[in-house]
Amino acid sequence: MDFSFNDHQILIRDTVRQFMEQEVRPSVRQRDRDEQFPAAEIRKIAALGCCGVMVPEDWGAPGLDTISYVLMLEEVARVDAAMATSLSVTNSAVQLPLLNFGSDAQKKKYLQRLATGEILGAFCLTEAQAGSDAAAIQARATRDGNAAVYKLQGTKTWVTNGSVAGVFIVFAKTDPAAGGKGITAFLVEPNFPGFCAGRHEEKMGQRCSPSVEVILNDCEVPLENRLGEEGQGLKIALSALDGGRIGIAALSVGLAQGAMDEAVKYAKQRRAFGKNIAEFQAIQWMLADMQMEIEAARALLYQAAWLKDQSPSRLGTAASRAKLYASEMANRVAYKAVQIHGSIGYSRETNVERMYRDARVLTIYEGT
Repeated sequence: MDFSFNDHQILIRDTVRQFMEQEVRPSVRQRDRDEQFPAAEIRKIAALGCCGVMVPEDWGAPGLDTISYVLMLEEVARVDAAMATSLSVTNSAVQLPLLNFGSDAQKKKYLQRLATGEILGAFCLTEAQAGSDAAAIQARATRDGNAAVYKLQGTKTWVTNGSVAGVFIVFAKTDPAAGGKGITAFLVEPNFPGFCAGRHEEKMGQRCSPSVEVILNDCEVPLENRLGEEGQGLKIALSALDGGRIGIAALSVGLAQGAMDEAVKYAKQRRAFGKNIAEFQAIQWMLADMQMEIEAARALLYQAAWLKDQSPSRLGTAASRAKLYASEMANRVAYKAVQIHGSIGYSRETNVERMYRDARVLTIYEGT
């Protein structure tokens, strides 16, 4: 077992870490208050190759491995988990299905623009009555005979990047009687007739990552924008979620590391009873448990990332294990980081307050 990073992996980790500290950290707290999407910051990080990490070089992207991808997300989430969520969706949930199932024409039209950050992607699966039960979606896609257009009808909820994306992967039933086997995927642009971005969810955390309702009112989608074959939609969705769970595990590890860093820094500064609170054993035990759990989650994460490249058939359970443990771990670590800060940790003047709110959704999205 080789746990060392190669030169490319170290370079992307260190480059993104420096970028996040210099370009993103100064504005993250105010953007959270204003619910402002980090458009300028994402344009800048796209220039570093972070909007298409795993896309091959033929499409204008770095063509790096999954370990590089999770290292990038860790460093982004250590400072801004909401920004990491937006990057995770466009990198993994959108680009990888397009790479694996898209036609050459579809890749030429969308993939390079996604990989370079010219546009962002969004993933439209969830509905009000269909979350984890993806086969229960009610959105419909109909086509009259040999017509060159599908018409999509339905409403999608909790669409990350929904108000800023340039292309959406939308899942709808072309054969409702077939259940999960009747779902088909489509590449939808926001200017297609019948497409409408609806209300924004008002969330407790990750407020800079827009979660939007998407309304499809006889939305007209050209035949050439069908992704894969009719009935392949659920397969495409589930394969995307396997990769997505790795991304959320990386985001969880990064957020937890950021909370740990804040807690350590504060414990070394805060004085009580004549000494820094870092000298109290109660605080030391909390920090030791936090660090142990972060490293355990990181090991599960890197194993899943390695398997994705080396043995994809073994990915499903590894990705789920990493996502499950890392997301719950991040909530425990964020809780302890607030506790170490005491009353000031409950104030919006601290980063751990935001991290505590941002962590809560990690156990919910990309598979409960």
